[in-house]
Amino acid sequence: AATLWLIFLAALAGFTRASDVLEYTDDDFESRIGNHDLALVEFFAPWCGHCKRLAPEYEAAATRLKGIVPLIKVDCTANSNICSKYGVSGYPTLKIFRDGEESGPYDGARTADGIVSFLKKQAGPASVELKTEADFEKFIGDQDASIVGEFFSHFFTSQAEFLKAANALRDDYRFAHTNSEALLKSNGIDEEGVVLFRPPRLNNKFEENSVKFTEDKFTSNKIKKFIQENIFGICPHLTADNKDQLKGKDLLVAYYDVDYDKNPKGSNYWRNRVMKVAKSFLDQGKKLNFAVANKNTFSHEVSEFGLSSSSGELPVVAIRTSKGDKYAMTEEFSRDGKALERFLQDYFDGKLKRYLKSEPIPEDNDGPVKVLVAENFDSIVNDDSKDVLIEFYAPWCGHCKNLEPKYNELGEKLANDPNVVIAKMDATANDVPSPYEVSGFPTIYFSPAGRKTSPKKYEGGREVSDFISYLKREASNPLVMQEEPKKKKKKDDKSEL
Repeated sequence: AATLWLIFLAALAGFTRASDVLEYTDDDFESRIGNHDLALVEFFAPWCGHCKRLAPEYEAAATRLKGIVPLIKVDCTANSNICSKYGVSGYPTLKIFRDGEESGPYDGARTADGIVSFLKKQAGPASVELKTEADFEKFIGDQDASIVGEFFSHFFTSQAEFLKAANALRDDYRFAHTNSEALLKSNGIDEEGVVLFRPPRLNNKFEENSVKFTEDKFTSNKIKKFIQENIFGICPHLTADNKDQLKGKDLLVAYYDVDYDKNPKGSNYWRNRVMKVAKSFLDQGKKLNFAVANKNTFSHEVSEFGLSSSSGELPVVAIRTSKGDKYAMTEEFSRDGKALERFLQDYFDGKLKRYLKSEPIPEDNDGPVKVLVAENFDSIVNDDSKDVLIEFYAPWCGHCKNLEPKYNELGEKLANDPNVVIAKMDATANDVPSPYEVSGFPTIYFSPAGRKTSPKKYEGGREVSDFISYLKREASNPLVMQEEPKKKKKKDDKSEL
């Protein structure tokens, strides 16, 4: 029996795979961190929920980056000295170290793909030197776009400017350069240049597979501008990794089962249909950016447009403008592209109705605290004759629940004031309009009469008396307060005792 038990333990040990994440402590961090040109360090606490969620992604990234970039973790509950030295105040904190020195925070996606992609770009030189045809083919065959500088000699200033641009943009893009005469000849290059190669899996018949830098003069700024204008082409694959580079643009996204690892053919089938329509509008000089994205990865975004991510294989389509206006395509996507064409034509003609995520307008809104939804926000808050105090809340938020009776009391006290409105909005069930910004709950704003484009964030205390003091100071007219005879009577009773 004892022998069987030992065999069982040995088998169990075989199943528990050794971790590829290195663990450092107060005692050895300083002596070991300097052994790496580049390293990513996670400062964590075992009880922290975000750390537990990151752990499998961090492990997977460490395995994929083994021999390229080490991933290290430090348990701050057991190693407080090193964590306080590097100013760790929350968990997990991820920092990049170069040659033993902290070089900045890691702000990328907290997924294995995001970590691997970012660190591969950070490892080694900003631009890789290509010496053979095999090097060249392997480099441009990657899943991301590639920028290659082709120079006759590394002494030329054009190469120095290229490397300067590569250094500045290494976080986002992949760079390589060559001075190999044989490589230049085999690619038919008879003059210096910079070429941007699109990812082979995204090659299509609507645009060239590569773009050449055509300026006469090589400067790092001109090279950077060339890359940023051409990197995405007509219709990039939007991922967690590159979404920030497309932020702030007028962007149409077709969401469907995009999967270039398991189903590149199907992924390009729908992308080509989007591109065909996109190109016809771009050729007319219409301005809009296009992308395709996996509907499950971006399910939160899909639901923000009131669309469903469970609707079979057909793409669902939406536009978000740089101002944050949203438009959802309600007609079913058609294989001939006609539905998308109609949607875009209506968008450019200004015929589309903005999509607003909104609860229904309440039938009875005569309570002391007015209920705001996206559909009535404008008529109540942007009434120029009224001062409005707005609480943006979430139904699950504990602080909001604690505030509710006080906020109701405030509404009752000011119920007879014709110039002041006390209002609240469930910011999880309604779109919050610009210029209001809500990132935590409750968030309270004051919207003054006559100055509706400049609401003020309320940072004061949350007792009824704090709100009253604030409104006395900020309101456009003197407050009209509700009389409270009952409370006064009580005070009189006490004084008689």
